[in-house]
Amino acid sequence: MYDLPLYSRSRSRGKPAPVCPAVPSPRTLLDVPKTEAGWIISPDELRAWILEERPAWLVVNKPAGVLCHPSKHGPWSSLVSAARQYLGEPVLHMPSRLDRETSGVVVLVRQRELGSRMQRAIQEGRVRKRYLAVLEGTMEEPRVVDLPIGRALGSQVILKQAVREDGQPSRTRFLPLAHRGGRTLARVEPETGRLHQIRVHAAAIGHPVCGDKIYGPDETLFLEFIRQGFTDRLRRMLGAERQMLHAEELMFELGAEPLRFHAPLAEDMRAFWESLG
Repeated sequence: MYDLPLYSRSRSRGKPAPVCPAVPSPRTLLDVPKTEAGWIISPDELRAWILEERPAWLVVNKPAGVLCHPSKHGPWSSLVSAARQYLGEPVLHMPSRLDRETSGVVVLVRQRELGSRMQRAIQEGRVRKRYLAVLEGTMEEPRVVDLPIGRALGSQVILKQAVREDGQPSRTRFLPLAHRGGRTLARVEPETGRLHQIRVHAAAIGHPVCGDKIYGPDETLFLEFIRQGFTDRLRRMLGAERQMLHAEELMFELGAEPLRFHAPLAEDMRAFWESLG
């Protein structure tokens, strides 16, 4: 049986870094208030999510349900704005962000020059990302998906993407690690960085990410969730309250030794996997 990586430590330049104890969030996506503002982060919650704090950066294990980028609902309504308040920094750079429902490692950079170097590394393909995902169905063998991605025409969901012949080149590697209850725990490595790439490619090969409201069984589930929250219909059709996708590792090739950051698996995703029996 695959041993879930619950206690991995964040690393920089190949050396262990000081890490706060992995404290599960007292809230989950189901606990987020059904308001336009969404999750309002408390200072104690933010402190519990911190994996590493240094003069150059803050590394956070973001829970599902937390928005990365600034919103109009105040300084504690997004991860980057809350981190600015916590650190007393007027500006933070976030070279790589996660979808609201994806958990995992996020690096917030305090130094402008380093933030620019990381952004250039992303643009030049000198970044490696590694995820854990629970997929629908049994994936028996590793898969490499090389399918172009573009906007989904005719969708009711504005941001929805799809495999299209005229889309941007996109490539994702899937490595099955274990199977439970008709589902697969997989390590996923996107080689390009398209919007929703992992989710689009997973659905395209018949193994959508568990709990995916857009690329799962019916895109109207996403619209229903926005309007009404997590309803009985969503529970029946999805099984999971959020998309079971976790950003496990982020690595920047900036010099002789890479900067590597690692996040322990989110507690809610670990519990979901173990509940499958």
